[in-house]
Amino acid sequence: MFRVDKKFRRYWRNYVFQSVFAAFAIFIVLLFFNIQKRPIIIASIGSSVFIVFALPKNITAKPKRVIGGHLAGLLCGSLSVLIPHSSLLSSLFVYSFAVGASIFLMVVTDTEHPPASGTALGIAVAGPSLHTIVAVIAGVVTLSVLHYFLNPYIRDLA
Repeated sequence: MFRVDKKFRRYWRNYVFQSVFAAFAIFIVLLFFNIQKRPIIIASIGSSVFIVFALPKNITAKPKRVIGGHLAGLLCGSLSVLIPHSSLLSSLFVYSFAVGASIFLMVVTDTEHPPASGTALGIAVAGPSLHTIVAVIAGVVTLSVLHYFLNPYIRDLA
C-alpha cells in the first residue's frame, strides 16, 4: 500500500525544496546534452540527481564518488568500444563487460556511485563522443558543486 513518509509532515519544506532543486539541477544538466541522441546516458545522470538530492548524506552522494564514478563509467564505456563486436552476442558481451569493468574500477578506487555503471553502459551502446564526455563531466561537476554548497541545508529524505 502507498503511504506518505512519516517524516514528511515535519520536514515538508525539505521535501519540496530538494525536489524543486533536483528538477532545476537536471534542467541545467540537460542544457549540456542533446537528449535525442544520448537518452541512455542522461538516464544515469538522472539517477545521480536522485542520490544527490534525495539522499545527500549517503556516501554515494559525495562529490568524489559522483565525479569519480562517472569518470570510471566514461573510461570503461569508451574503452569497451575498442573490443571488436560484430554480432548481437558479442555486442551484449561488450556492453556487459563495460558495466562489470566500471564496477571493478569504482570499488578499487573507492568511487562507488551506482548510476555511473549506467554511464558505462550508455557509452558502450552509443559510442563515445567528445560532446557526450564533456557533457557528462560538466553535468556531474555541476551536481557536485550544488551538493557541496547545499549540503548544510539538505537532509536525507529516505
